[in-house]
Amino acid sequence: MMLYRLVRLIETHSGALAGCLLDRVQNSDLVPHFKRNVPSEDLKERVYGIYGHLGEWLMAKDEFYLKQRYTEIGARRARQGVPLSEVIWVIVLTKDNLWDFIKRESVLERPVEVFGELEMLQLLEQFFDRATYYASAGYELEVAEQSLKVPGAPAEGKR
Repeated sequence: MMLYRLVRLIETHSGALAGCLLDRVQNSDLVPHFKRNVPSEDLKERVYGIYGHLGEWLMAKDEFYLKQRYTEIGARRARQGVPLSEVIWVIVLTKDNLWDFIKRESVLERPVEVFGELEMLQLLEQFFDRATYYASAGYELEVAEQSLKVPGAPAEGKR
C-alpha cells in the first residue's frame, strides 16, 4: 500500500516536480549545451510526462514503455546537439529531484512503511538505471544514423 500511495503522491505533484527540475538544470554548470539547445518547455513537458506516468512502470514494470520513452529522449537530445554526458547528468538530476521530494513528503510511522519505502527506492533505482541505458542507446543509434546522412558521403551500397 505504501508503494501505491507514494506513486500517487509523485504523480499528483508531477507539475511541481517538473518545475523544480527545470530550476536544477538551469542552475547546473554541468549542462551548458542542454541549457542552450533544449527549450525549457520541452524539458518540462517530458519530465512532467515521466513523473506523471512513473506508476505505469513501477507498478507494472512496463519495460516496453520505458524503452520507447527513453530511447526517443536519447535520440532527440542527440539531434539537439546535447553531449551524452549532459543527457545522463539530467537523468541524475531527475532522480535526485525525486529523492528529495520523497524525503520531504514521506512520513514513516510504522516499520511496515519502512519496507514499503525500501521497495519503492529499489524500483526507482531500477527505473533510472534502465532509463539511463535506453537514453544512451537511443542517443548512440541517432548518432550512427546521422553519420550515414553526412553530405557527400557515398550512399550505402554505392561504394
